[in-house]
Amino acid sequence: MTVTVRYTCPHCGAVTSVERAADLADRSVTTLAQAGWEYAEPEDDDLEEADGIAFVCGEDGPVTDLEGEPVDGCGRPFYLNFVRFEQGVELEPDPPTYGGPRFDFEG
Repeated sequence: MTVTVRYTCPHCGAVTSVERAADLADRSVTTLAQAGWEYAEPEDDDLEEADGIAFVCGEDGPVTDLEGEPVDGCGRPFYLNFVRFEQGVELEPDPPTYGGPRFDFEG
């Protein structure tokens, strides 16, 4: 089963839509790609095989404002990151590029 899901560009606030499988779990939308993650294009048929979707605001189809009125996108890339699992354990991006700085201290 597929659903249409809307995502807001973190650069300009324009809204883009993509049709994808309903069981994919979203982690985040970021301005930078996660290191080592494989991204599909929004029109790819095998989104389930990717770690997320790479968008270019306004170039991957029509975009709107929050009220649904057509707007021009900013042309900048942004990334939808799916939740990833390995052997049943949820993987964190390494290094994470969302949620602010990361400080690891080994004692």
